[in-house]
Amino acid sequence: MAIFVLVHGAWGGSYGFRKVRGPLRAAGHEVFTPSLTGIGERAHLTSPQVCLTTHVTDVANTVLYEDLRDIVLLGWSYGGFVVTGALEHVGDRVAHLVFLDAFVPGDGDSVSGNTGGHGAGVLGGDWLVPPAPREYDDPAEAEWATARRTPQPVGCFTERVRLPRPLEEWPFTRTYIKATGEPRPEPGGPFWAAADRVRQSPAWRYREIATNHMIPSNRPDELARLLLELTLEGGALQGRV
Repeated sequence: MAIFVLVHGAWGGSYGFRKVRGPLRAAGHEVFTPSLTGIGERAHLTSPQVCLTTHVTDVANTVLYEDLRDIVLLGWSYGGFVVTGALEHVGDRVAHLVFLDAFVPGDGDSVSGNTGGHGAGVLGGDWLVPPAPREYDDPAEAEWATARRTPQPVGCFTERVRLPRPLEEWPFTRTYIKATGEPRPEPGGPFWAAADRVRQSPAWRYREIATNHMIPSNRPDELARLLLELTLEGGALQGRV
């Protein structure tokens, strides 16, 4: 049995993984999808004080209070910042770290810094950043998901992440999964830059899924299969199957 902790992205909620949880659980594994404070189903808790540290704590406390160990920790999109920050608190409990079309930050990076102030909505006078538009393969899914996307406190995008040491120096397995279903823009942006970097590193595994950024909605079964394959390849299931 593997233990998956799947962390959603900006303006979203744990519901973004609702189509992925089923296949993973059907294969006999545990799945946790913590909700980040102030957005999605926890939008009622939003405030100007919500920031990246809040979301890092959401994830770290899920792992610590549930006493999860040898986990597969996945961050999607903005969730890449969250899982990176969580390593300071739960890094010794991670067997496999997965970035799903996500930021791969270094110590001291911020979302706004990685995007040049763009791509995270309008960072300005209001403390709430409106959701960026997203595209889905299924119009019904687009209508369903768009109605649930909520503004996000600006501190999540401007606060710098803390990373005690480079990702490559941690003992866990590292994988980057890139969405490749859209033409690569010019300039490529932070997700393509991350993909380019990890493809050149023997410390990383690299995989692709041919859809747009909304992988868990557009290709949930393919994503679940890939996660199970990567986990088995990495040996994270050894001794627990």
